[in-house]
Amino acid sequence: MKETTRLLLARAADAIEAADILLTNDKTDFAAGRAYYAMFFTAEALLNEKGFQFGKHGNVIAAYGQHFAKTKELDPKFHRWLLSSFDQRQIGDYAVEE
Repeated sequence: MKETTRLLLARAADAIEAADILLTNDKTDFAAGRAYYAMFFTAEALLNEKGFQFGKHGNVIAAYGQHFAKTKELDPKFHRWLLSSFDQRQIGDYAVEE
């Protein structure tokens, strides 16, 4: 395993831990954001192992779809979950309740 991959997976584990803490404290919007980052860092790690690195979230998500979901190397549902979690993170981070 590449060192960058190991670091990305460690970040994913940290994001899961943070999401759990946030959920325990009824901070669901922020927990959704951390859950997204856990999936995002995992997707980055998988792509890194194939020699790909990207600077934007959209590029990571698209490449994951192309290299893992479309090829069915991994179940396509994981790509759908990544897309959905990105949307939930956007709502949680940027939506303002009145």
